[in-house]
Amino acid sequence: MYMVKYVIKRIALMFFVLFTIMTMSFVLVKMLPNIDAEQFGKDAALVAQRREMMGYNKPILVQYGIFLKRSILGGDWGMSEALYRMQDVWTVFVSKLPATLMVNVCSIFLSIPIGLLLGIYAALKKNKWQDYTISTLVMVFISVPSFVYAFLIQYILCFKLKLFPLQLKAGTDWFSPAMLKSAVPAILSLSFGSIAGFARYTRAELSEVLTSDFMLLARTKGLTRSQATIRHAMRNSMVPIFPMILGEFVGIMGGSLIIEQIFGVPGVGQLFLNSINGRDYNFFMLLTVFYTLIGLVAGIVVDISYGIVDPRIRMGER
Repeated sequence: MYMVKYVIKRIALMFFVLFTIMTMSFVLVKMLPNIDAEQFGKDAALVAQRREMMGYNKPILVQYGIFLKRSILGGDWGMSEALYRMQDVWTVFVSKLPATLMVNVCSIFLSIPIGLLLGIYAALKKNKWQDYTISTLVMVFISVPSFVYAFLIQYILCFKLKLFPLQLKAGTDWFSPAMLKSAVPAILSLSFGSIAGFARYTRAELSEVLTSDFMLLARTKGLTRSQATIRHAMRNSMVPIFPMILGEFVGIMGGSLIIEQIFGVPGVGQLFLNSINGRDYNFFMLLTVFYTLIGLVAGIVVDISYGIVDPRIRMGER
């Protein structure tokens, strides 16, 4: 019962936060000047007609009401005015998702096992040179921004060694060998930070569990160190780590704004940056709602999964 109340409360707060951010974004973007319809040439009359339907000449609150009715309730996010002139915004957005998913799914499947294994090994070798080495590398990879890795990978692997192309291969064969090979630099750039995060978190949780009283009790009952670690320590340390992994999977659709721009990945991250630079308001609003929703859903999934992974945890219970 407590869990149900907690979930309902979190979902209600999620929609409240989403509505607040969406409102602020709409008001702020409407304060920018519109692109002159005459720049669209023969489509100027069509653009002017479309803007009239959307209430561009009306007060902001009226425009916001039209926007909510048209997009949130009606599913019509409008037409592109700058990036993909007179093309449906939603259709273009959906066509960009596969590229983002391909790069991010591969990076997560690479990051999770490597990060967990490094964290487990560092915890088992606590206060030894292996632990110090892994911990130092983890802090370096966490501290350095991902775009720095991207430039280094481009210079070393792509330019000097010529193992991979500098940019993602053109086309829509997202999971073909040639496409995956061209995506390796972007995947590696996204993976370094995630590997370091998983390794640090796993090392901290497992180190704490290994020094718990129930581990000493397990050893006194005759279990070897390996048996006690596998049967008890690993299971208990995964309770806070598993929700973190779920949050990563939910967040993969968001992509990476900078990495996609550097490696020419035609995904939603690059589309978001282009919509800001090109002042394509309809794209901007759709992607703002999308990114906000992804972040909020990821947070809820992480919190709820704690109670699912460990029944002893009762979310919302005082």
